[in-house]
Amino acid sequence: MQKPILSAAEAAALVPDGAWVAVQGSGGGVGEPTALLRALGTRYRESGAPKDLTLVHSTGLGDKKEIGLDYLAIPGLVKRDIAGHLGMAPAMGKLILENKLECYNFPQGVLSHMYRAVAAKTPGVITKVGLGTYIDPRLEGGKMNAATKEDLVEVLTVKGEEYLFWPRFSFDVAFVRGTTADAKGNITFEEEGAFLENLSIAQAAKNSGGIVVAQAKYLAQAGTLDAQQVKIPGIYVDYIVVDSEQKQTCLDVYNPAYCGRIKVPRDSIPPIPLDERKVVARRAAKELFPGAVVNLGVGFPSGIAAVATEEGFIDDFTLTVEQGAVGGTPVGGVVFGVAYNAEAIIPMDAQFAFYDGGGLDVAFLGMAEADARGNVNSSKVGAMLAGCGGFINITQNAKEVVFCGTFRAKDFACRVGGGSLSIESEGKFPKFVERVNQVTFSGDYARKKGQRVLYVTERAVFELFADGVHLIEVAPGIDPVRDVVDLMEFKPIVGPDLKTMDQELFR
Repeated sequence: MQKPILSAAEAAALVPDGAWVAVQGSGGGVGEPTALLRALGTRYRESGAPKDLTLVHSTGLGDKKEIGLDYLAIPGLVKRDIAGHLGMAPAMGKLILENKLECYNFPQGVLSHMYRAVAAKTPGVITKVGLGTYIDPRLEGGKMNAATKEDLVEVLTVKGEEYLFWPRFSFDVAFVRGTTADAKGNITFEEEGAFLENLSIAQAAKNSGGIVVAQAKYLAQAGTLDAQQVKIPGIYVDYIVVDSEQKQTCLDVYNPAYCGRIKVPRDSIPPIPLDERKVVARRAAKELFPGAVVNLGVGFPSGIAAVATEEGFIDDFTLTVEQGAVGGTPVGGVVFGVAYNAEAIIPMDAQFAFYDGGGLDVAFLGMAEADARGNVNSSKVGAMLAGCGGFINITQNAKEVVFCGTFRAKDFACRVGGGSLSIESEGKFPKFVERVNQVTFSGDYARKKGQRVLYVTERAVFELFADGVHLIEVAPGIDPVRDVVDLMEFKPIVGPDLKTMDQELFR
């Protein structure tokens, strides 16, 4: 029962007009079947087929330059994009903002679990994740532009409690990727830094009556792969595409530290300079405690790992990444999703099951805007179309959430040193606004749950309480009225116990 071995172009020719296509992968080329996506875009440019595809992907696909969904950013090829994240493919984002296709942005964990629902033919995904945010159909229903009309999520009441319900999808084609395929279609992942939901995606397409195309770097003789290393059994695979040029990420042909083959020395991870980013990371890190299970988001929060490594307490807690890494140090930047020196790598849908159930002790995420209700927007600001990724799953269910970022945006500059902070150039745009442009995190929902929520900036720290957002700390050298309260679009609550941030953060 050997499986047909096709070229990427031959595999792309199997995709019919109007197909629902599930695509494995994560940002920076992690686990991405790049050759298949490139071939699909090339076929459309040359022949005008296939057209009107519906794409489903739980993470952002691309490197912010060329690969991933930007290979498919051609008017007419994609009718609908159902995405967990949108910020890795700027050309596709431009089409979305121009209303050239429909676009839904749903939580990464919801789409990750959708594959299991499709495979098992359950009614769909039922979860509290997204209540009170722009995912909630009473707000925006996850619709990201005016061209998107149909409701794909609804509110259910079960035993007196509200949930969101996504009816089950169905897939005609799945594109998955591993490292080695044998002639029977069994797929191993020995050079991959993340397993993602490859198994669930393949099962979902197979049980939908669709086809599964697996891209791999190597081809092996049937029966020679270690059964314990096979992550996608051959019974789920219809076609194999061998891409000998397949890279582990968009930046790395192969880094063995990403897949646990070696452990890199910690001193090879460079410290970050003493600036506003380090101040935020140091203050946020004070929320850590021995034994904590932690998630770090991209951007400012990634500095926490560098600070913990430099200052010698990285072993006191366990960092996790939503794509499946447990332990080690997450890799930042465009290849976010893998980790140096991970202790374990598990499937992404399993990681989100743990997150959704409240397994995270502390989560550190970025923020583009925060408002008087404690809401945070990190998904859509002006022309920035990022989407939520795993943000909503993580922030809604962690026991404590710490949002990290500068106090104001664009052209902000400061000087840090000697135990204090001074402003050299004030940011042009406020980040603490009267009302956020899009609710990615619901302050009202957090208050109902009794969740601890902090907002950490280089000059001030805020906390969400039942009566609103309180200013609880200011940096040494900063005037709390002139440099903080007067520069906000809403007035925080300032009590008599306002504290000064620890001077050691600024040394």
